[in-house]
Amino acid sequence: MSSKLIRKLHRWLGLAFSLSVLLASGSGVIHNVMTRTQAPPPSARPSGGGMDVNAIKLTVAEAVSKLSEPNPEVQAVNLRGIGGQPWYQIYTKASRGPQYVSAVDGRADPAQDEAYATEIAKNFLAGVEVKKTDFLTAFNTEYLNIFRILPVHRFDTGDALESRVYVSTTTGSVTRHTDKQRQFEATIFTNFHKLGFIPNKDLRDLVLTVMTFGTFLVACLGIALFFATRPKKR
Repeated sequence: MSSKLIRKLHRWLGLAFSLSVLLASGSGVIHNVMTRTQAPPPSARPSGGGMDVNAIKLTVAEAVSKLSEPNPEVQAVNLRGIGGQPWYQIYTKASRGPQYVSAVDGRADPAQDEAYATEIAKNFLAGVEVKKTDFLTAFNTEYLNIFRILPVHRFDTGDALESRVYVSTTTGSVTRHTDKQRQFEATIFTNFHKLGFIPNKDLRDLVLTVMTFGTFLVACLGIALFFATRPKKR
């Protein structure tokens, strides 16, 4: 391959794939800004309304017997404080989510999942009143797969910053805390770094692969051009 042809390929491919370099460098700038303007991820420390352990009257086996499932295959049991009272949070193989049985009187109540999530959100936000606005079983453009945990409850405060939190009752913690300013920065980063403006994941991955390979090819051509055009020894 002649140096003239290498020079042409390098020039035109470099122009074509310069967009990937611009996007990558832009996402790097936004990432540095975000490290200064956004708080670190919330602690995974479980939180709730506390409980009176002396009020516990039922054993785990007795609580499981209160479920509507016949002979349930139990996978996990947690003791949660909801409204100051102890509740067993029970996961079975057949259930799609946690089931709640009072450790005081054996009453089963599915509404305790939302009540528990609400207490976690309010405690995280120092007692600010919150309103549940969504229940996510899949990731979306704001709650990305990097947050890993599903399902989650979303709560909004309705303040000027449009603050909202995502809560997992499985971990007993807030998995994401954001507002309109933080989300604006995060959206720019996602669009630059992952081409988030392309809704179809397969197409997005294909475009990212082609752009990355094109940048790699341009770099290889630049190296080849360096050696092809170096001054010849006398």
